[in-house]
Amino acid sequence: MTKTPTKAPTKADKFSFGMWTVGWRAQDPFGDATRPALDPVESVHRLAEMGAWGITFHDNDLIPFDASEAERDRLIARFKDALTETGLQTPMLTTNLFTHPVFKDGGFTSNDRSVRRFALRKVIRNIDLAAELGAKTYVFWGGREGAEYDGAKDVSAALDRYREGIDLLASYVKDRNYDLRFALEPKPNEPRGDILLPTVGHALAFIAELEHGDMVGVNPEVGHEQMAGLNFAAGIAQALWSKKLFHIDLNGQRGIKFDQDLVFGHGDLINAFFLVDLLENGAADGGPTYDGPRHFDYKPSRTEDMTGVWDSAAANMSMYLMLKERAAAYRADPEVIEAREMAGVSTLGTPTLNPGETVADLLADTSAYEDFDATKAAERGFGFVRLHQLAMEHILGERS
Repeated sequence: MTKTPTKAPTKADKFSFGMWTVGWRAQDPFGDATRPALDPVESVHRLAEMGAWGITFHDNDLIPFDASEAERDRLIARFKDALTETGLQTPMLTTNLFTHPVFKDGGFTSNDRSVRRFALRKVIRNIDLAAELGAKTYVFWGGREGAEYDGAKDVSAALDRYREGIDLLASYVKDRNYDLRFALEPKPNEPRGDILLPTVGHALAFIAELEHGDMVGVNPEVGHEQMAGLNFAAGIAQALWSKKLFHIDLNGQRGIKFDQDLVFGHGDLINAFFLVDLLENGAADGGPTYDGPRHFDYKPSRTEDMTGVWDSAAANMSMYLMLKERAAAYRADPEVIEAREMAGVSTLGTPTLNPGETVADLLADTSAYEDFDATKAAERGFGFVRLHQLAMEHILGERS
């Protein structure tokens, strides 16, 4: 029996899961798999029963690397039948350019030119499948695009090749009139010692250098930013501000260590709360919200059997819905509204200059500098601790 989440999701919640999540057999560098392989069709049916909206996959999650054409066609047809039977969507696809030994030095940025050409062909083939399945986003995670040794990789040349690859693929999508856009997924390390485009900021800077940057955004992952000690909610705010949040990967992470891929909210709960608040309610000044899939990229713990796999999938959706409920109550709480006002959270949206004001006007305004009482202004308390405590009380259910 499939586990029913504590907070039951609906299709309207747009929850999606990577096929590699519930299908992970729990092998790691120190131990063999602890669970049997999971049929992708079973994943489709189980997730649909639980209220999920979508399923995503790498090409090789569904089709073995060395599959014949006949086998490839059979697996795709079978998978499409399952989608039709359940109504589950495939909002995003991606390509595995990291498992096979041929990609040990990367796909788009391998020092071996023939590997780079093979990687582009492999992606193009899967882009065609993504369009066939109606996916709207195509994600690029460059897990092998990097190095362990500083002298091993000409980083400038590697970024040239990375740009060449993304622009070529973008032009292919445009030429085919596919309704598809790209999302780069940053990560600082693991499996490579140092991965190119390690953070949201690096990815946004790279996109600005692309010929087809108009159709390229980011797909940030909770654990990928937090394993570098960064604030994930703040990174998402910048991606929204840049209008480049095309997709998002939700999971849990406990600090600067290996990529844990815990259930969403099972790591930094406070940051998860403010992330959900941002995604659902927007910034303090009514800034942009995210309307794409709430995509879970986690791994069921190695300690779990198959029952635990489905329990953990349910936990992701329940955690998001609980935090969504708490965030709505937090925003509506009169005491929170008062505290936010005292803290000046909403007033930050007011431009520093008046409408039409120039630099000359600012220089002529003696109240801005000559008559400004910095000592008195410094006496102001912002009440941030009180505001944060109110958020904690909502998270812990002490306020409703």
